[in-house]
Amino acid sequence: MSALNTRVSLLALACAFSSYSVMAEDSSLTNPNISAVLDGYYQTGDRPLAEREEGFGLGETELALSANIDDNFYGKITTVIESADGETELNLEEAFIQTLALPSGLSARAGRFLSDIGYLNNQHKHTDSFTERPAAYRAFLGNHYYDDGIRLSYVAPTDLYWTMGVEAFSGDSLRAADEHGDRDFDDVGVFTALTKIGGDIGVESSWQLGLSYLRNENGLAYAEEHEDEDEEAEDEHSHSASYTGENTYIADFVYKWAPNGNYKYQNLTLSGEYFRVTDIFGEEPGHSDDGMDDHEIGDDDYHEGWYLSSVYQFSPSWSAGVRYGEVDAYEIHEDHLDPQKLKETEVSLAWHSSHFTAVRFQFTHQEGTNFDGVEDDNVFTLQYVMTLGAHGAHQF
Repeated sequence: MSALNTRVSLLALACAFSSYSVMAEDSSLTNPNISAVLDGYYQTGDRPLAEREEGFGLGETELALSANIDDNFYGKITTVIESADGETELNLEEAFIQTLALPSGLSARAGRFLSDIGYLNNQHKHTDSFTERPAAYRAFLGNHYYDDGIRLSYVAPTDLYWTMGVEAFSGDSLRAADEHGDRDFDDVGVFTALTKIGGDIGVESSWQLGLSYLRNENGLAYAEEHEDEDEEAEDEHSHSASYTGENTYIADFVYKWAPNGNYKYQNLTLSGEYFRVTDIFGEEPGHSDDGMDDHEIGDDDYHEGWYLSSVYQFSPSWSAGVRYGEVDAYEIHEDHLDPQKLKETEVSLAWHSSHFTAVRFQFTHQEGTNFDGVEDDNVFTLQYVMTLGAHGAHQF
């Protein structure tokens, strides 16, 4: 009996040692990455479609936890605390699992996560070089589009980096307005397909081009008169898209340069994206648009937006950026369609005491046409972004 107990004890000890050895090979199994991002600001005016308000305020305070679950799966949770309209909101931005061991360059992700469409969308906002996302993102994706769904992606075994992916989401935040609350929305409303290709140019430069398509089964807006209470609701803080359609096409590019390939001391990033949203309006059953004499609804109506950005880090502690963007859209107002246009010119200067710190001063000149309550204006913003704890690597 004693010998049997000894053998069992030795077996248990061996199993425990084996488990400890596996965890020791990947420290994240026992020591997950925990991080927080602090974002505060002062702003001299309001910007259309933007989340930051005039005066002192807090941006997104991000709390994140991530780790390898085992040798097959990775998991991440990201919560965001933000203040708007005098209230504090807690939002779950990410809660997903991702495969680590699928063969042939395949990977799958399920849960809540940032869509991989476009260039900026899969990156957290605290990594941006400007205080707000471009106007096109704010108009068509509700600033940045995250949702509940699933993704399947593939990295091709080519000399150039080439990835492809498809996604399916619930699409709640991209639904068109429901004036009467009686629309029958699809439970799985958004499907995306995307591809990105990139590579190096010598030692100092790299580039990436991307094409994305988003199909929104719930994106068609009915041509009907807006009620006063709905117009007031549009002014409330929301992560939903302000302008929707059934089809969204996105083209993006990015070019990066650094002397001798060393990004620590100097680097330049040029980027841009173009959005086109089609099939945006339809006639609601039982309603007529005969009264729309200012602008008749047609199949050629679409929203569009674009931006170009240049950011130059001229020393380890200082960077400067300039960005210009436009949005052209339509809004149903009473018995006609109103064309709307927004132009933004932004210049930023940031001081970085380390990789985890940014204090940014930004000047924004905005010109708006037919945006309610928005006039041509100059807005100044002072912002700080501080990262605490271990934070994962950022996208290209």
